[in-house]
Amino acid sequence: MKTRPPPYVWQHPDWPDLRHDRVRVGEALAKARRAQGLVEGKLAVLGFEQRLELAAEAWSQEALATSAIEGERLELATVRSSVARRLGVGQQDGPSAPRNVEGLLDIMDDAVKRCHDPLTHERLHAWHAALFPTGYSGMTKIRVGGYREHGEPMQIVSGRVGRERVHYEAPPSARVPHEMDRLLQWFNAATEPDTLVRAALAHLWFETIHPFEDGNGRLGRVLVDLLLARDSGEVSRMFRTSQRLLDRRRDYYANLERAQHGEPDVTDWVCWFIEQMQAACEEASAVVDHTLVKARFWLDHGNKAMNERQRKVMNLLLDAGPGGFDGGMSTKKYENVTGTSRATASRELIDLEAMGLLQQVGGGRSTRYYVRLPGWVPAST
Repeated sequence: MKTRPPPYVWQHPDWPDLRHDRVRVGEALAKARRAQGLVEGKLAVLGFEQRLELAAEAWSQEALATSAIEGERLELATVRSSVARRLGVGQQDGPSAPRNVEGLLDIMDDAVKRCHDPLTHERLHAWHAALFPTGYSGMTKIRVGGYREHGEPMQIVSGRVGRERVHYEAPPSARVPHEMDRLLQWFNAATEPDTLVRAALAHLWFETIHPFEDGNGRLGRVLVDLLLARDSGEVSRMFRTSQRLLDRRRDYYANLERAQHGEPDVTDWVCWFIEQMQAACEEASAVVDHTLVKARFWLDHGNKAMNERQRKVMNLLLDAGPGGFDGGMSTKKYENVTGTSRATASRELIDLEAMGLLQQVGGGRSTRYYVRLPGWVPAST
């Protein structure tokens, strides 16, 4: 009969004596820094309001993503309205967010706005308290605003009851204050010269200590936000790192687990993390490209004689991107979006085509309209 291997136990009393191959890491860093510089250069072309709108949407999606990694679903409309109020942009009169959601946004905001302030036990405790304003995680009462103190081992477990898999066992609660002292001393000393490497190491170190009863994943990713803000300022809000980690959640957990089980050489983890940063920057770059296309479109066509319904539809199509508005714009869709009659919808679409803003594809009931931009009009439908 096969026995299950024991979970990884805190085997390195002087951990983290972390090392990484600077040649391998340097190659990954060079690519990530190029991608980061490209985003920052493109953002410089945009106006202040456009940058703010992009930051608001990125921040909203990041809040959803970091919660989704932990299996918690937030309501996008409430997150967007709270972010809009904080940044003074967009729809600020939407529904109010629950206290725990406001707490998450408070933490994310604090990490960016006070990125150069020291990271302290008190600051981490305040972040944790903001995440759990009721003192409960779901139906379970937890210690809030302080490190874990229970005598039971802190284990990272997956699987259903009776068939659990223990991925990792964190250090005993009695060791947590000492280990967090060491982490904070290293973090604030900034002895690691590159911020992206420091973010990779800080996240791994924090998740390995697992200092709180719950919320460690979200707080560990906020540490990444803080360090990115030190590197890029408010622009860092554009880098949807949690979204990228959510998209690669299985790899994310697997790479963390390997780093926690292995030797002090964590080159593989650092390289993987930096590669995700590069991908996040490339995705941000694509978002900025799309915004530039939209800005250029309105610069060229803003003086056209359109009514509010037509402008609304054009903005919807531009926001959706090439092929993003499934099947193009039809008379029926226009009618539903604008609340106008079928005859008016047909006439206004024809007018938009006559202005050179849309291009018709197909005929009869299969007639569809697409934004007249290079690469946006399909060859056939």
